[in-house]
Amino acid sequence: MTLTAVSTALAWRADPYTDALRSGRGPLFLHRQDGWLLPLEVERWCAAPDPADLTVLRRCRGAVLDIGCGPGRLVVALAALGTAALGVDVSPEAVRRTRRSGGSALCRSVFDPLPGEGRWHTALLLDGNVGIGGDPAALLTRAARLLEPEGQLIVEAAPLDVDERVEVRVADGRGAFGAAFPWSRLGSAALLRYARATGWRAAERWTSAGRPFVVLRRA
Repeated sequence: MTLTAVSTALAWRADPYTDALRSGRGPLFLHRQDGWLLPLEVERWCAAPDPADLTVLRRCRGAVLDIGCGPGRLVVALAALGTAALGVDVSPEAVRRTRRSGGSALCRSVFDPLPGEGRWHTALLLDGNVGIGGDPAALLTRAARLLEPEGQLIVEAAPLDVDERVEVRVADGRGAFGAAFPWSRLGSAALLRYARATGWRAAERWTSAGRPFVVLRRA
């Protein structure tokens, strides 16, 4: 694991995030150095899949790897449908919650060695997880190595025209902070630029409940 991946893993194990997952509710934010706050949708993550999530689940095929699975709502839903699915997350509490709910998950970074490398049919980067590591090109390149040659990567973009790489901390809005770590936010246009540069093509695009999604396949 790189130093960046280590710092990210430690940050997501910070008490504000762990406490929010244990309670199933926020408030929780990504806090940028200039004081800007991005609300994190803990309640949605800890609930059953919503209608926008269902549009993603309907497009999953074969064995599914959920990168940054959080509390595991999608992994659990896929398992209930009889689909082979594995979540990976750097937060031990996220992995515990996923397993308690009936899903399979590993406490690892996406940049660690993972089971089935090169054989997954579908990989997911939802809920802002295209920001993992703060280096979209590195993450998209890594995702390509995890999938079979004809596999698909389903990515959720930010609902804004944004392309930023910043340092953030997890915060609860009441004075508690985690460690700083690098993060990215990509709107659809920026995501497609990084995708083309790393050998992907957009196979499908749609928006549901204001959330933009893209299916990427190897060019």
